[in-house]
Amino acid sequence: MSLKVGLISLGCPKNQVDAEIMFYKLEEAGFEIVDYIDGADAVIVNTCAFIDDAKKEAIENILEVAQLKKDGTVGSVLVTGCLPQRYKDEIMKEIPEVDAVLGIGANTDISEYVRKAVSGEKISAYPPRAKLPLTGERILTTPPYWAYLKIADGCSNACSYCTIPAIRGGYRSREMEDILEEARGLALNGAKELVLIAQDTTGYGIDLYGSAQLPELLNRLSRIDGIEWLRLLYCYPDRITDELLDTMAANPKVLHYLDIPLQHIDDNLLKAMNRRGHSAEIKALIQKIRDRIPDIVLRTTFITGFPGEGEEEFENLAEFINATEFDRLGCFTFSAQEGTEAARLEDTVDEQEKINRMELIMQDQLTITELKNNERIGKTYRVITEGYDAYTDSYYGRTYMDAPEIDGRVNFTSSTEINDGEFTDVEVFGINGHDLLGRAIG
Repeated sequence: MSLKVGLISLGCPKNQVDAEIMFYKLEEAGFEIVDYIDGADAVIVNTCAFIDDAKKEAIENILEVAQLKKDGTVGSVLVTGCLPQRYKDEIMKEIPEVDAVLGIGANTDISEYVRKAVSGEKISAYPPRAKLPLTGERILTTPPYWAYLKIADGCSNACSYCTIPAIRGGYRSREMEDILEEARGLALNGAKELVLIAQDTTGYGIDLYGSAQLPELLNRLSRIDGIEWLRLLYCYPDRITDELLDTMAANPKVLHYLDIPLQHIDDNLLKAMNRRGHSAEIKALIQKIRDRIPDIVLRTTFITGFPGEGEEEFENLAEFINATEFDRLGCFTFSAQEGTEAARLEDTVDEQEKINRMELIMQDQLTITELKNNERIGKTYRVITEGYDAYTDSYYGRTYMDAPEIDGRVNFTSSTEINDGEFTDVEVFGINGHDLLGRAIG
């Protein structure tokens, strides 16, 4: 009888892809992958450690699985991902029920480590980070009609608040042919939308080819039969070039959607964050993008409470957000991460004040979102159908404006049956918070 393995994956889409590769390696090695961890011979907790909330979620999950081990509900407990890469043997010291603590470089040999853990061996393994597989067969945890496509890993931008370079190492692009081969396989399995991800997608190719190759990659991906939507996440502002914008404007498969984490707009704070570019350049970039691609949807994230953010700096941020009217926006409070430059900065902001500022930003954004959604009433959008809600007797799906697992959706009625993954035209007639309401036409 094959051993049963459960896997809990936390954090960002990049981590999710790592988990999907591990799923395949385990299944290929003869393990049975189970949806429910009760009764599993081994449970892997694939963790994130980017900010305090992510660390807290990871630790809570590890503790819950450790308790299940004490109760005899599960067998061995293995911890993978960013948390062990960052904290190493501290995890096992604090939570002795953990059987294996594995750095990201250990993912390539995950089957071997599971077998050792199940046999009773205690393991701490931190192979070189470059051993983390960037490629390989995957068992998708997304619906078959869309998938994440990781084009690089690691980061070399050295933002002062960020632990990613210390955890994941420097930026590593995948070979373009390797990415294209994977995309062809995803398309053959039914993928219609590919969501390109990396810590910085716009940096793709610089390390391998000497210059940014994202426009070329997009053009080559668009030639793959079956792929209809290409979506970009995590674009670094100073690498959004005219060539990239021209590609987006001219290539009908590249969605007019850009995720550009800006973090702040005050020049002093941008400098303290070690972000490249100034507020004037950021504002000019946004105007250029909107001039080149009038129907562009812009998503961004900001940090409140970074050291040195006084009332004036916060007002600069709030005024910029209200004036710019981003389509999608997330906001997080600053959390000092040990080992980073920002953790050593003085002039810190009170924790409650950080929260208050974040809530003010998100309240302002709610107003902006409602205004923008109202402007969409009466318009027709192409929607990829994601399911049917029997309670409301309506379908739901996403437009080009909505990234999966992040943004809102469209709830719509239809006089004919529509399968998941099918595209249909939907006329919008109302809104419900962040979501649109509509009816299928044609």
